[in-house]
Amino acid sequence: MRRNRLHFLCAGFGLLLAAAPAVSHHSFAAQYDRSKPVTLKGTVTKMEWMNPHIYFYLDVKDEAGNVARWAVEGGNPSGLYRAGWRKDSLKPGDVVTVDGWLAKDGTNLANMRTAILADGKRVFGASSGGDR
Repeated sequence: MRRNRLHFLCAGFGLLLAAAPAVSHHSFAAQYDRSKPVTLKGTVTKMEWMNPHIYFYLDVKDEAGNVARWAVEGGNPSGLYRAGWRKDSLKPGDVVTVDGWLAKDGTNLANMRTAILADGKRVFGASSGGDR
């Protein structure tokens, strides 16, 4: 009897661990507004190449010369790799232009649809928002 409880407990714990990535993953529509497209041109300050999505950070100047820090979310690393990205596609100091969608909460966060890299190469962002 005690052994059955232990097996049941272990199996339940295993299921919880397996479901954790699905719970932590957000939907595009929950965080971003497809009706609010944005184009950002800025200097890369940091790159985070990790699952489930990559992030990079840009310093973007407005018309008055004020600098704002933006976070840009891309797709997952394997999707970006298939789209032509490499880990070194963006480096701090590179100037990049990003087309995407604004976050619903009004913060300086965008989801990337496409990007024009420092070398002029246009790449798909592998976003869950699609390429519309």
